[in-house]
Amino acid sequence: MVENVLWPAYFDADLTRSEGRRVATDLAVDEPAVDEIATAVQQIGYDAVIERDKTYPRAIEQRGRVLVTGAEDTKNDLVQAVGAYLGVLRE
Repeated sequence: MVENVLWPAYFDADLTRSEGRRVATDLAVDEPAVDEIATAVQQIGYDAVIERDKTYPRAIEQRGRVLVTGAEDTKNDLVQAVGAYLGVLRE
């Protein structure tokens, strides 16, 4: 089964695209947590596993990551859907 890895950097409004952000600025949030990302993944119908002891390759700070199993969407579609849901969670 294919696992997709989602890093908090993908959704961080403080980062540029070259620093790792993968969603548009209107979908990005300030300091996304792996717990929020996992909740968003579960809300769109996939299983999420949090790994707190991981560090994004372009970062110094250890923020963890979320593994998504069973996703049939492309990674980009998954990232965009999670980004949209993170904005809803923060409202």
